[in-house]
Amino acid sequence: MPDTEIPTPSPSAPPPGLPRPEHRRRARWLPSLVWLIPIVAAVVGISLLVHTLASRGPEITVTFRSAEGLTPGKTAVRYKDVDIGLVKSVRLAPDRSHVVAMIELTKDAESFAVADSRFWVVRPRFAASGVSGLETLLSGAYIGVDAGKSAERRRDFKGLEVPPVVTTDSSGKQFVLRASDLGSLDIGSPVYYRRVQVGQVVAYQLDPNGRDITLRVFVNKPYDKLVTADTRFWHASGVDLKLDAGGLKLSTQSLVTVLLGGVAFQAPDNSPTTDAAAENTQFLLASDQSDAMKEPEELAPTLAVLNFDQSVRGLSPGAPLDFRGVVVGQVRSIGIEYQRDKKAFRMPVVVEFYPSRMGFRQRDVQDQNQRRAILEGLLKRGMRAQLRTGNLLTGQLYVALDFFPKAPPATVNLDAPIPELATTPGTFDQLQAQVGDIVNRIDKVPFDKIGEDLRTAVASTNAMLASADKLVQQLHGDVAPQVLAALQDARKTLNSANGTLASDAPLQQDTRRMLQELTRTATSLRTLTDYLERHPEALLRGKTE
Repeated sequence: MPDTEIPTPSPSAPPPGLPRPEHRRRARWLPSLVWLIPIVAAVVGISLLVHTLASRGPEITVTFRSAEGLTPGKTAVRYKDVDIGLVKSVRLAPDRSHVVAMIELTKDAESFAVADSRFWVVRPRFAASGVSGLETLLSGAYIGVDAGKSAERRRDFKGLEVPPVVTTDSSGKQFVLRASDLGSLDIGSPVYYRRVQVGQVVAYQLDPNGRDITLRVFVNKPYDKLVTADTRFWHASGVDLKLDAGGLKLSTQSLVTVLLGGVAFQAPDNSPTTDAAAENTQFLLASDQSDAMKEPEELAPTLAVLNFDQSVRGLSPGAPLDFRGVVVGQVRSIGIEYQRDKKAFRMPVVVEFYPSRMGFRQRDVQDQNQRRAILEGLLKRGMRAQLRTGNLLTGQLYVALDFFPKAPPATVNLDAPIPELATTPGTFDQLQAQVGDIVNRIDKVPFDKIGEDLRTAVASTNAMLASADKLVQQLHGDVAPQVLAALQDARKTLNSANGTLASDAPLQQDTRRMLQELTRTATSLRTLTDYLERHPEALLRGKTE
């Protein structure tokens, strides 16, 4: 059967029996007012986001030993009491040795993210330099900032554990001090000029050699111009109480230094230097004002050794070497030496002698032979070194140089590496030797033999009296009454002498007691001198238990 094609109706043509469809234009869509609210909210949110992103500053990290006082989202970062940032998070470092605080700074605080900026946690602190951070008891801790001036940008910082003493906006200069001892100084200790506080100690450290201390002090402007090349610095720490051979000395700068210590500086009154010293100039820090103000010696000090054959108890290093009231040196060391030839000990005392203080000049001592001739001349004239008591309260001794014309000739070694000077015993030792000599002489008195001689004399006197009595009886009738009376008086006298010289007579007993007391007195005097040599302070305070 052949295929028959069935006709398909046209889409535009309506099917048979239906009306033709009518084409109409669609009306334009209008938005509803309900969509206006989210649109406005989205616009506001986007504008806030843009504003927030535009106002955000850099994010930095600061490391601290602990997170004490740090609260994410609450702890602020302040500069001069103005908030410039906020702590966003605090986390523990991978090695657990410190904590890392993430800080977001404000846009206008970008200049704080530089290499020399410093950060620290402000909290209540009680230190020797004072009390700080009390306002955080109510407001809570915050992070303080010292703005740096470097052009190098940085995002990672190491926080300070204590607030800096001097900030970068302070005006003044820093100076370096070299000392052998820190004393009672600490960071924040005041610096004085004529008892006026003009700065403070900002840092100190021990030198690699382990013997010296390096300190940095900051002097505020305009007082920094008072520091010249000839300025002297010294310890003004606490109460400077010195009790030595020169007596009792008390010195202090102010009541603050009694608690905190301090440093003082001043130039000598006759100093010709007036130009201000440059920053970071180094100075020596003396132990006290007297040492700092000493005039520089024209000649270098010379060492000499003094050999004493007596006790040096009360003599200590630093004791003065005195020449007729003028200090011309000091004791450097005290030793002990055994002399094998004499089988005895002697005490070598090394002293530091300043020739210029005795009027010598460079031309006088520049030649070794000339120096030797001067020393030999002084020794021939009787110059000797002697230990003397400088303070009865402490019993401290000092070395005195003086001339003793009657001193015996002395043999010393002037060619030794350290020349030897002659010595003479001290006055106290001479007194002790004289007292001991008196006691020895009293001990040598033969009191027993004297008593035996007295008894022999008494026996002879009794025999003579008996013979005289017989003679009187024989001559009784021939001798005149005057002679008899005279003999009777003589007998009475002899009887009195016999009673006096008898072994049990009071005079004999009193004589023995007197001699015994004299012996005990000599012994007590020897004991007293030995005790006073060991404890001279007993003259004032009495004997202690």
